[in-house]
Amino acid sequence: MQYSNTDNSKEFNYIPYTISMTQSQRKEPGNPGCFEEIHKKVKDLYPCNFEGAKLTLKRQLSQHFNVIHSLIFSSMTPSGYRFGANYTGPKRVGLLEKYPVLRGEIMPNGNMTATFMHSLTCQWRFKLGAQIESKEYKALSSTLEFRSNDLTASLTFADLDFLKQNGTFVLHYLQALTPRMTLGAELACRRGTKTPGFQQSIVSLACRYSTGKKTLSTTLSKAGIHLSYHVKASPQLQLGLEFESNFRTAETESAIVYQMDLPQLDMTFRGLFNSELTVAGVFEKRLSPSVNSSLILSALYNHRKEQFRVGFGLNIG
Repeated sequence: MQYSNTDNSKEFNYIPYTISMTQSQRKEPGNPGCFEEIHKKVKDLYPCNFEGAKLTLKRQLSQHFNVIHSLIFSSMTPSGYRFGANYTGPKRVGLLEKYPVLRGEIMPNGNMTATFMHSLTCQWRFKLGAQIESKEYKALSSTLEFRSNDLTASLTFADLDFLKQNGTFVLHYLQALTPRMTLGAELACRRGTKTPGFQQSIVSLACRYSTGKKTLSTTLSKAGIHLSYHVKASPQLQLGLEFESNFRTAETESAIVYQMDLPQLDMTFRGLFNSELTVAGVFEKRLSPSVNSSLILSALYNHRKEQFRVGFGLNIG
């Protein structure tokens, strides 16, 4: 029996153990992944555009610890130096996961983001995230997640203030009915002075149908609808179509994204065209197969606003 995350999450690839399976056992649904990953295949195709110049230097200090130095020059986003550190513990869960995991990034002005993840057992995980700005906690969340061979359930609490009775509560449930069909639901409840009526709850339903090469995903709630379609046209080309409509604001946006891989040349190109008349692309050229370094070129042009942004990046290590 094999547990697997069908969306290949960077944070969770759940494969606790692997043994030989018969043909009938291979038809089991498998773990469906996280609720947030319903549209992940299309989201991964979006180009990560930036403006200005960016230099990233990653250094592996040990088998479990590495540091990242980043230098950003931009007129659109906060510029300056950033320091990041990642620690991965020795506890192995499956072939790809190791715990505990500590990640953090800090800027010279004191702003910081940090994430802690740990596997309590092969099926239970705990995640804690925090963001500090101007010496104050801007965001604080904790998540407890349970995974089995055909379902994922999680409970998240964010920005809790027991004295003021403020905070956000989110419950996720995702069930794999067959190897191709997955259904899920989300219950989100928020209390606070900035929330209309002091309290607001939203129920969302999700569905994903995947044949391997083609994946159709949808999320529906009283607030809006979100559709995405992913197709792997060839080993080198992936295409994605996304449509999102907000019923409350009567705003609708759609986008076409694609990714082209040229392994012979160590090149990857991601492109975007959306209903806001924005055309964007990111070109990445790996400099050496033996060293994890790459050259990145980014370009974005909005025809409606007549905005043009160009970025140049270099990743070393």
